[in-house]
Amino acid sequence: MKLWLVRHAQPLIAPGVCYGATDVAAEPQATLQAAQALAQALPNGVAVVSSTLQRCERLAHCLRGLRPDLAYRIDARLVEMDFGCFEGQRWDAIPQADYDRWMVAFGEHRFGGRESVHEFMQRIASAWDETRHVGLDAVWITHAGVIRAASLLAQGVRQLEQAAQWPREAPAFGGWSELQA
Repeated sequence: MKLWLVRHAQPLIAPGVCYGATDVAAEPQATLQAAQALAQALPNGVAVVSSTLQRCERLAHCLRGLRPDLAYRIDARLVEMDFGCFEGQRWDAIPQADYDRWMVAFGEHRFGGRESVHEFMQRIASAWDETRHVGLDAVWITHAGVIRAASLLAQGVRQLEQAAQWPREAPAFGGWSELQA
Protein backbone atom coordinates (compact mmCIF):
# COMPACT_ATOMS: atom_id res chain seq x y z
CA MET A 1 0.00 0.00 0.00
CA LYS A 2 1.05 3.56 -0.64
CA LEU A 3 0.99 6.25 2.05
CA TRP A 4 1.12 9.93 1.10
CA LEU A 5 2.58 12.01 3.93
CA VAL A 6 1.42 15.59 3.46
CA ARG A 7 2.86 18.49 5.44
CA HIS A 8 0.58 21.42 6.28
CA ALA A 9 1.18 24.82 4.68
CA GLN A 10 3.38 27.54 6.24
CA PRO A 11 2.09 28.23 9.77
CA LEU A 12 1.22 31.76 10.82
CA ILE A 13 3.95 32.03 13.42
CA ALA A 14 7.30 33.79 13.44
CA PRO A 15 10.23 31.82 12.01
CA GLY A 16 12.40 30.13 14.62
CA VAL A 17 9.57 29.61 17.12
CA CYS A 18 8.92 26.15 18.56
CA TYR A 19 5.27 25.41 17.82
CA GLY A 20 5.07 21.56 17.77
CA ALA A 21 1.65 20.71 19.21
CA THR A 22 0.50 24.34 19.44
CA ASP A 23 -2.69 24.83 17.44
CA VAL A 24 -1.68 27.62 15.06
CA ALA A 25 -3.31 28.33 11.70
CA ALA A 26 -1.51 28.06 8.38
CA GLU A 27 -1.34 30.65 5.62
CA PRO A 28 -4.75 30.41 3.82
CA GLN A 29 -3.58 30.91 0.22
CA ALA A 30 -0.73 28.44 0.64
CA THR A 31 -3.19 25.95 2.17
CA LEU A 32 -5.48 26.27 -0.84
CA GLN A 33 -2.57 25.87 -3.26
CA ALA A 34 -1.40 22.74 -1.43
CA ALA A 35 -4.92 21.31 -1.56
CA GLN A 36 -5.17 22.01 -5.30
CA ALA A 37 -1.87 20.27 -6.03
CA LEU A 38 -2.79 17.32 -3.83
CA ALA A 39 -6.27 17.02 -5.38
CA GLN A 40 -4.66 16.52 -8.79
CA ALA A 41 -2.14 13.97 -7.54
CA LEU A 42 -4.35 11.63 -5.50
CA PRO A 43 -6.04 8.61 -7.05
CA ASN A 44 -9.69 7.70 -6.52
CA GLY A 45 -10.62 5.86 -3.36
CA VAL A 46 -7.75 6.90 -1.13
CA ALA A 47 -8.55 7.53 2.55
CA VAL A 48 -7.51 10.92 3.99
CA VAL A 49 -6.59 11.13 7.67
CA SER A 50 -5.75 14.49 9.22
CA SER A 51 -4.10 15.69 12.40
CA THR A 52 -6.54 17.49 14.68
CA LEU A 53 -4.54 20.73 14.58
CA GLN A 54 -6.14 23.47 12.52
CA ARG A 55 -3.21 23.89 10.14
CA CYS A 56 -3.86 20.31 8.99
CA GLU A 57 -7.64 20.23 9.34
CA ARG A 58 -7.93 23.32 7.13
CA LEU A 59 -5.90 21.63 4.40
CA ALA A 60 -8.13 18.54 4.67
CA HIS A 61 -11.21 20.79 4.47
CA CYS A 62 -9.92 22.49 1.32
CA LEU A 63 -9.06 19.12 -0.21
CA ARG A 64 -12.55 17.83 0.59
CA GLY A 65 -14.03 20.75 -1.34
CA LEU A 66 -11.97 19.74 -4.36
CA ARG A 67 -12.20 15.96 -3.93
CA PRO A 68 -15.49 15.05 -2.22
CA ASP A 69 -15.04 11.49 -3.55
CA LEU A 70 -12.41 10.73 -0.90
CA ALA A 71 -13.10 9.46 2.62
CA TYR A 72 -12.01 11.82 5.42
CA ARG A 73 -11.40 11.52 9.16
CA ILE A 74 -9.24 13.12 11.85
CA ASP A 75 -6.82 11.33 14.15
CA ALA A 76 -5.18 12.89 17.20
CA ARG A 77 -2.27 10.45 16.89
CA LEU A 78 -1.06 12.45 13.86
CA VAL A 79 -0.44 15.62 15.91
CA GLU A 80 3.13 16.93 16.05
CA MET A 81 5.35 16.16 19.04
CA ASP A 82 4.46 18.14 22.17
CA PHE A 83 7.41 20.23 23.38
CA GLY A 84 5.62 21.28 26.57
CA CYS A 85 6.99 24.43 28.21
CA PHE A 86 9.07 25.21 25.11
CA GLU A 87 6.01 25.61 22.87
CA GLY A 88 5.82 29.23 21.73
CA GLN A 89 9.45 29.99 22.61
CA ARG A 90 12.17 30.74 20.11
CA TRP A 91 14.37 27.68 19.61
CA ASP A 92 17.48 29.81 20.13
CA ALA A 93 16.12 31.03 23.49
CA ILE A 94 15.86 27.54 24.97
CA PRO A 95 18.77 27.03 27.40
CA GLN A 96 21.62 24.90 26.07
CA ALA A 97 21.47 22.77 29.22
CA ASP A 98 17.98 21.62 28.20
CA TYR A 99 19.25 20.57 24.77
CA ASP A 100 22.17 18.80 26.41
CA ARG A 101 19.87 16.77 28.70
CA TRP A 102 17.79 15.79 25.66
CA MET A 103 20.83 14.70 23.65
CA VAL A 104 22.13 12.50 26.50
CA ALA A 105 18.83 10.56 26.64
CA PHE A 106 17.30 11.41 23.26
CA GLY A 107 14.68 8.67 23.18
CA GLU A 108 13.50 8.88 26.78
CA HIS A 109 13.89 12.53 27.80
CA ARG A 110 10.74 14.64 27.73
CA PHE A 111 12.13 17.79 26.12
CA GLY A 112 9.84 20.52 27.46
CA GLY A 113 8.35 18.12 30.00
CA ARG A 114 5.50 16.60 27.98
CA GLU A 115 6.44 13.92 25.47
CA SER A 116 9.59 11.93 24.77
CA VAL A 117 10.68 10.86 21.31
CA HIS A 118 9.97 7.28 22.37
CA GLU A 119 6.39 8.16 23.37
CA PHE A 120 5.95 10.14 20.16
CA MET A 121 7.20 7.21 18.07
CA GLN A 122 4.82 4.85 19.87
CA ARG A 123 1.90 7.15 19.08
CA ILE A 124 2.82 7.38 15.40
CA ALA A 125 3.51 3.62 15.25
CA SER A 126 -0.02 2.98 16.49
CA ALA A 127 -1.48 4.94 13.55
CA TRP A 128 1.07 3.37 11.18
CA ASP A 129 0.17 -0.17 12.25
CA GLU A 130 -3.54 0.54 11.87
CA THR A 131 -3.02 1.99 8.39
CA ARG A 132 -0.95 -1.03 7.34
CA HIS A 133 -3.52 -3.43 8.81
CA VAL A 134 -6.27 -1.86 6.68
CA GLY A 135 -3.96 -2.34 3.71
CA LEU A 136 -5.41 0.39 1.49
CA ASP A 137 -3.68 3.45 0.08
CA ALA A 138 -3.96 6.40 2.47
CA VAL A 139 -3.05 10.05 2.94
CA TRP A 140 -1.90 11.55 6.23
CA ILE A 141 -2.21 15.33 6.46
CA THR A 142 0.21 16.02 9.24
CA HIS A 143 3.49 17.57 10.42
CA ALA A 144 7.21 17.29 9.68
CA GLY A 145 7.95 15.31 12.86
CA VAL A 146 5.22 12.78 12.09
CA ILE A 147 6.53 12.41 8.54
CA ARG A 148 10.05 11.83 9.85
CA ALA A 149 8.74 9.26 12.34
CA ALA A 150 6.80 7.47 9.58
CA SER A 151 9.94 7.31 7.44
CA LEU A 152 11.70 5.54 10.32
CA LEU A 153 8.77 3.16 10.76
CA ALA A 154 8.93 2.29 7.06
CA GLN A 155 12.54 1.20 7.71
CA GLY A 156 11.48 -0.93 10.69
CA VAL A 157 12.83 1.53 13.28
CA ARG A 158 10.49 1.95 16.26
CA GLN A 159 12.76 3.31 18.94
CA LEU A 160 15.66 5.75 18.89
CA GLU A 161 18.50 6.14 21.31
CA GLN A 162 20.54 8.91 19.67
CA ALA A 163 19.59 12.19 18.00
CA ALA A 164 21.75 11.27 15.00
CA GLN A 165 19.17 8.60 14.13
CA TRP A 166 16.43 11.21 13.65
CA PRO A 167 15.87 12.05 9.96
CA ARG A 168 16.64 15.62 8.91
CA GLU A 169 14.66 15.63 5.67
CA ALA A 170 10.95 16.40 5.45
CA PRO A 171 8.74 17.79 2.70
CA ALA A 172 8.48 21.56 2.38
CA PHE A 173 5.38 23.24 3.76
CA GLY A 174 2.41 22.12 1.62
CA GLY A 175 4.45 19.33 0.05
CA TRP A 176 4.39 15.59 0.50
CA SER A 177 6.37 12.41 0.25
CA GLU A 178 5.24 8.89 -0.54
CA LEU A 179 6.08 5.66 1.26
CA GLN A 180 5.33 2.05 0.62
CA ALA A 181 3.94 0.82 3.91
